[in-house]
Amino acid sequence: MTPITEVEGRRLALSNLDKVIHPATSTTKGEILHYYAVVAEALLPHLQGRPLSFLRYPDGPDGQLFFTKNPPPGTPDWVKTAPVPRTEDPRARQVVVEDLPSLMWAANLVVEFHTPQWRAAAPAVADRLVFDLDPGPPATVVECCRVALWLRERLAADGLTAYAKTSGAKGLHLYVPVEPTPSEEVSAYARRLAVEAEAEHPKRVVHRMAKALRPGKVFVDHSQNAAAKTTAAPYTLRARRLPAVSTPLTWEEVEACGDPGQLVFLLDDLGPRLQRYGDLLRPLVDHEGAGPVPGASGAPA
Repeated sequence: MTPITEVEGRRLALSNLDKVIHPATSTTKGEILHYYAVVAEALLPHLQGRPLSFLRYPDGPDGQLFFTKNPPPGTPDWVKTAPVPRTEDPRARQVVVEDLPSLMWAANLVVEFHTPQWRAAAPAVADRLVFDLDPGPPATVVECCRVALWLRERLAADGLTAYAKTSGAKGLHLYVPVEPTPSEEVSAYARRLAVEAEAEHPKRVVHRMAKALRPGKVFVDHSQNAAAKTTAAPYTLRARRLPAVSTPLTWEEVEACGDPGQLVFLLDDLGPRLQRYGDLLRPLVDHEGAGPVPGASGAPA
């Protein structure tokens, strides 16, 4: 019988709690739900107001993975949704998770949480910029750290502040709070910096997605700034062999990274990290130091 749990007055059916989702560590679904309860206070502000896309992996990372934007069948009527019109469906809506009951309901589906760089209240108007630094073997996250440090300084020269997190997979994500700006203009600026990074470090960086160009280099993926694209949210578990988490980092950790294992964080690591550091990406939520996007409408070039 599926147990019924009450979370802040909402009744939830939490199923298959003993099911192993990550066989490499024998991590169960119940442990995943516990993880999300532990990090909820830090995670929820990063989801606030943002329409979610889910990468579902109910049978673990070796089972079927499927990406969904529409609210899943059986979504409770108390789970918030927001209109996100799409060309193929002008009446489309997506889930917005803003409280603990909604988070636990979504986590029970076994998902990665992915968000756009804009909020549902202002579609396609970004309030942050993102770079996804993806290493092409034999390059690793160590090389991503070197590129991240260059980008941090380059962004600072334009009056912008970068924050780092692991992708939870192979690379790094850099986030930059910006004044609300049309996504296409943020995308154009991000692309300019990616091209500049490659020109400055042609043996280390590539800005184009073609796989033939990427061995041994770091792909500076600027495309996730497009309005239709999303990025794995801070603190989300990833559908990987290990229950790895997309984890906020200090810049000291980025600077000191000399081995890929230094920046692998599993779900049990996050509680102690939050106790030690708090949410390292909180300035992103609070929009501290958000600057104008150079070259955007009304912004200095």
